[in-house]
Amino acid sequence: MSHGPSHAPQQPAPDGGPWTGRPVPRVEDDRLLRGNGRYVDDVALPGAAEAAFLRSPHAHARIRSVDVTAALAAPGVLAVWTGADVAHLPAMLNREELRTPPGLAELLDPYVAITPMPLLATDKVLYVGQPVVVVLAENRYLAEDALELVDVRYTPLPVLVDPDRALTEGAPLLHDDLHDNTAVAVATKVGDPDAAFASAHTVVSEEFQAHRYVASPIETRAVSAQVDPYSGELTVWSNTQTPHRVREATAHTLGLDPERVRVIATDVGGGFGQKGILYVEEMLVPYAARVLGRPVLWREDRNENLTASSHAREQIHRIELAADAQGHLLAVRDRITVNFGAYNMTGLVVPYNSVCHLLGPYRVPHVDIDVVGVLTNTTFATPYRGAGRPETVFAMERAMDRLAAELGLEPAELRARNLVGPDEMPYATGLVDRSGKPQSYDSGDFPELLRRAVAKADLEGVRARQREGARDGRLVGIGFAMYIEATGLGPFETARIDIAPSGRVKLAIGAPSQGQGHRTSMAQIAADAIGVPFDAVDVVGGDTSATPFGVGTIASRALVNAGNATHRAGRLVREKIIEAAARRLGVPADGLDLREGVITPKDAGKPALTLAELAGRAPLPGTPEPTDGRHGTELSETVHFRPPGFAVSSGAHAAVVEVDEHTGETEILHYVAVHDAGVIVNPMIAEGQVTGGIAQGIGGALYEEMIYGPDGQPRTGTYMDYLVPTSSEIPDLDLDEIHSPSPMNDLGVKGLGEGGAIAPQAVLANAVEDALRPFGVVVRRGPLSPSRVRDLLRAAGRPTAAR
Repeated sequence: MSHGPSHAPQQPAPDGGPWTGRPVPRVEDDRLLRGNGRYVDDVALPGAAEAAFLRSPHAHARIRSVDVTAALAAPGVLAVWTGADVAHLPAMLNREELRTPPGLAELLDPYVAITPMPLLATDKVLYVGQPVVVVLAENRYLAEDALELVDVRYTPLPVLVDPDRALTEGAPLLHDDLHDNTAVAVATKVGDPDAAFASAHTVVSEEFQAHRYVASPIETRAVSAQVDPYSGELTVWSNTQTPHRVREATAHTLGLDPERVRVIATDVGGGFGQKGILYVEEMLVPYAARVLGRPVLWREDRNENLTASSHAREQIHRIELAADAQGHLLAVRDRITVNFGAYNMTGLVVPYNSVCHLLGPYRVPHVDIDVVGVLTNTTFATPYRGAGRPETVFAMERAMDRLAAELGLEPAELRARNLVGPDEMPYATGLVDRSGKPQSYDSGDFPELLRRAVAKADLEGVRARQREGARDGRLVGIGFAMYIEATGLGPFETARIDIAPSGRVKLAIGAPSQGQGHRTSMAQIAADAIGVPFDAVDVVGGDTSATPFGVGTIASRALVNAGNATHRAGRLVREKIIEAAARRLGVPADGLDLREGVITPKDAGKPALTLAELAGRAPLPGTPEPTDGRHGTELSETVHFRPPGFAVSSGAHAAVVEVDEHTGETEILHYVAVHDAGVIVNPMIAEGQVTGGIAQGIGGALYEEMIYGPDGQPRTGTYMDYLVPTSSEIPDLDLDEIHSPSPMNDLGVKGLGEGGAIAPQAVLANAVEDALRPFGVVVRRGPLSPSRVRDLLRAAGRPTAAR
């Protein structure tokens, strides 16, 4: 769906060179900063009813009865539905995410339990916040009032919050049709890890925990729907990251042909993966619009977002590293436990991402990894920016620091001795990647990333300051962390380009934006591919009527897939333009050039032709009208780009911190991030993506945590308790980059959107532990809040920490 012209004032390429690589200001920002954004809540649907959900107050309970009599009689109430009222609708499944790629299935034979989620709970509730009843009323206020009148009787059942306990023999079952609480299980080996551990000079064994926290986008989830009274078409507005998946799921749920459902992702105030999956509310609101015969709107409040929208990150790693006397890694063994929450919503996505990113940029000849996903009475967990990578990087990078301490090596030096070199690319790890193919790093220079991070962080200067000793109880520490990220997830993405009679370029892509700047970067790619001015390109994303197929904006895939689809479609359209102009002007196609929207014959005696004149069939003086019927409507092309493999991004982060041993407060003095995402289309947008990711990573490292009591009650369900960092807590960032173009696609690009968020938890934990090394403190989990740091110091016998 277009939100008006998405172009800046005329911007010819300053030196006639390509638009790709230029820090072009985002064309989206002027409209948004002026308050002219169009979010779901801004879509005016006259006569819209509003929905509100009664959610379970219990983490695990049988539903004995539901009485909605009083609620139905409340003022303004249009309908009240229980699980029994919508039981005829199919339960919800994220079908694409739960699909196991054939190669992965054949080679590793993973176990994946399917747990469909009822649109409204019927027999049992499995987590606090699960929808039980929906009220539809004239407005949200009346709907909320009616919720107070619904009488639900529960019989509480035993609650499982701890994933280890949920796996014990005899633990209560969450899903009666499963034999235990295992959601997924997969194991993989490379080489002979047992022999490597037996012969190793040094072995370190540790248990690290990545704690649970949430995406918490500034705009909570929202969905509205209406049925066109004339065409019968159902239109759904959703702030989703995957509009085509919402369309398919909605059509399946309601028994409609997908062509009869249009899904529009409006402006979206952040997604970060939380809006990349399907939710029951997205199915129930369109159903309500059809049943009531009027538009219906639902928007989530912040408490719902924190407690009932998907959570992420919670993993336990029992990891072992084996090394020789010089610190060269011989083997890695990891037993990973992932808390899935109450439902298996996305299958192997997060746990297997953790598996195939555990080794990072390091050369490890022998590997033994076993991961199990566990069902518990907590809100379901799904991908959140990084999707299994921050968790596994936390474990591996913390283990590397523990190994360095055991060997008496500088942590940066230990890393340097184990890095895969650029001359080894493409590098095969021996593992299987997420798509089921042999894992391979396509390009990169990991040693250069580390060299730059060490230099920019001034490692020697920090060590000299440490030798001077603490000042007023403030201890300085430095930490490093490295990562790789397989980006450009398939199976495909779509781009459609049409040349309008005006000569303007209409680009529609299947990947919507949640702030990534698609309308700018995709226009840069299209302008270069076709040969038109940047501001002649209008970009539409997130409207299923504009592109028949699409996957969405998740998994650092939009630029790789939609960008290359745009590039290929643009090149094909350019060929059509040249061919049409050749016929029009009566010259050979190879005698024409197209730049800045003007087709110019190389023969100076022939007139030039603008794209508007060609597409609009404006006759040139003294030239006949074309007789073959070819005209502007044929200047279009649709491309489905299918990546042949992953484009692997990488990075090295360094952090210098100061820890107050009296208060436990951690201050970030210097934060360095050096990244490699291949060819950069727009440096300004790339820097913004890295900065935003680091800010979220700092939040997870130092502040944010979703805490449950043993009864399954969330204890951090508001911003009074769930601490999100503000700009005051984010330091100035020292960014740098190298460029290793990917051979996996024509543009040489790699995904970047999640990279900044992958390393902060690990690098800050390493820095804090380095600062507290004189006291023998070991950091095994986050967030490193002042109270947790004081607990670590007290456990190490530091009495001043209690002050």
